[in-house]
Order: sequence, then C-alpha cells, then structure tokens
Amino acid sequence: MPHLESKSIDLAVIGGSGLYAFPGLENTTRHALDTPFGAASGDVVIGDFAGMRVAFLARHGESHSVPPHRVNYRANLWALHRLGAHRVIGVNAVGGIRSDMGPRVIVVPDQLIDYTHGRLTSFCDVDGAEVKHIDFSEPYTEALRQQLLAAARTAGIAVIDGGCYGATQGPRLETRAEIARMKRDGCDLVGMTGMPEAALARELSLDYACLALVANFAAGCGDEAEISIEEIFAHLAAATAEVPRLLAAMPQT
Repeated sequence: MPHLESKSIDLAVIGGSGLYAFPGLENTTRHALDTPFGAASGDVVIGDFAGMRVAFLARHGESHSVPPHRVNYRANLWALHRLGAHRVIGVNAVGGIRSDMGPRVIVVPDQLIDYTHGRLTSFCDVDGAEVKHIDFSEPYTEALRQQLLAAARTAGIAVIDGGCYGATQGPRLETRAEIARMKRDGCDLVGMTGMPEAALARELSLDYACLALVANFAAGCGDEAEISIEEIFAHLAAATAEVPRLLAAMPQT
C-alpha cells in the first residue's frame, strides 16, 4: 500500500492525557484520513521538529473527548501507517505501583499485561482478513526503546529503564484490591491505553515503544488517602513538559 505523505516521516507520536498538541512542531499540515476501521481520534498533524519530520496524533482527541475504552486504536495506527510512519512512540499517562515510580517519573517499560476487555484488538477482526499470530513475547521494539533511553541521556532527563505496564479498562481509576492484584502479577505501572495499541503496531510491523509519564501513585501505593484529579494533572503537566526535549534528541531514520 503506497504511503500518502510525500516526505518520509521520521517519528510518529501518539499523545496521551495532557498532550493534545505537540509543542515546537513547525510547517504543519493536517491530515484527516478515512480508514477501513472508522474515524481516528482526530487529524494527524505532520510538521518539522528538531530536524525530523514528525507526525502527531492526540489519542483522546485534541479536546480530550474520547475515553480510553472508546479510542479507535485500529484507525489511529492504520492512519499513521498509511501516512508513512515506521517508528511510533506512545506517550501514556500512568499510575505508579512500584515504589520508585512516583509522580513525575518517566519510565520506558519493557513488558505489559492486558486487563482490558471488549476492545477491538486486532486488524484480523474483519471478514476476509488474514489471520496473523504475531510474536508478542517482547511487546515493545527493543531498538526503539534503546533510542528513547539514549535520547533521555543526551537531553539530561532522568528515566527508568524497564518495568511492566498493566493496561486496565478505564475510564475509572482502579480499586486498592485491583492494584494489589496487579502488584502480585508483577505490574509496576497502571494505565488505560497501552493495549491494544502496542499489539496493533506489531501487526502493522511498526516499531513501537512507550514513554510512560507517572501522574500519581496507584490506589494504596502512596501516602495519599485519596487520589486528587487536580494533583494528577499537575504532575502530568510537569512530566509532559519534558517530552519535546527528550524526543528532540532522538536519532533520525
């Protein structure tokens, strides 16, 4: 399938909660694609950034109007692929379960566990489509993970290498008992959008990695009796502010 973008895309970024536009993107064009899987979360914005051609898509829409369980993950990934993306960074707001993954920490996870349900999880869920049994032993592309980690070192931004992301259904936050179960299962982070995004990227043979921004400690993991939404977004804003500087240090393809 031919790509639509005349210039090659060096990097695609899917923005999560708190990242609805990409700061510093210049000479932009907007692309609203009709996909075989319905409408994407919004327009793909393509522009120049730090010597790269970057495509940006707000996962929840530019006004945060799409809840995590209703994101059209298939349309989003298909649109980026159709425009010529090969490397995709998913920026995800998460809660910290592990003690060193508190608010404002940035993590590049290497594993995940899927607790979601009822989502359209594969491009194979279409009559007549080829059934692909992808190898998902390592859900993130290791070479791209290493590029993120190297970029963080170059930019002088502290990140944690590795960790297990547990993807829950949302949009509600989790109970203490649910987080306790996830901790027993080996989860270090909890978020609502990590799946099926990672698996769909693999089906399209896209390099994919996650940049997880910790907005709060998960239920029962911090000192707070309750999780304040105001505090979540304050922590998230601080972590999100580091994303452009980190990605500016990414190597070009």
